[in-house]
Amino acid sequence: METLKKWADKLRSETWVMYRASKDPDTPWVAKFFILLVIAYALSPIDLIPDFIPVIGYLDDLLLVPLGIYLATKMIPPAVLDKYRQAAEGPDQESSKLGTVGLILVIIAWLLLIALLTFLAKSFMETG
Repeated sequence: METLKKWADKLRSETWVMYRASKDPDTPWVAKFFILLVIAYALSPIDLIPDFIPVIGYLDDLLLVPLGIYLATKMIPPAVLDKYRQAAEGPDQESSKLGTVGLILVIIAWLLLIALLTFLAKSFMETG
């Protein structure tokens, strides 16, 4: 149980590092976009595999989010990662903002997706 707790703390810390690195000007835009996708997926109530399916429902969260964070760390310059990992060890004044920002990003992403699907459906109905 202690190992699981340490793993969860590391995951939370790396999420904070990803968030901070996404705001850094030295982080490539591709990495910033990928970080946005990972954080949005992690905070999104909609998953690839619904959570109500026993065991398998949580498997995507347990695999995809850590995999996304791992891949994002490979896209970020090591100097940027080191800077924010060191900052993550100190007092954390912005971590409460992460949840609010993440929620807003998820809502915006889903509204954009709904708008796109609505537009595509209307286009399809008009041509069909």
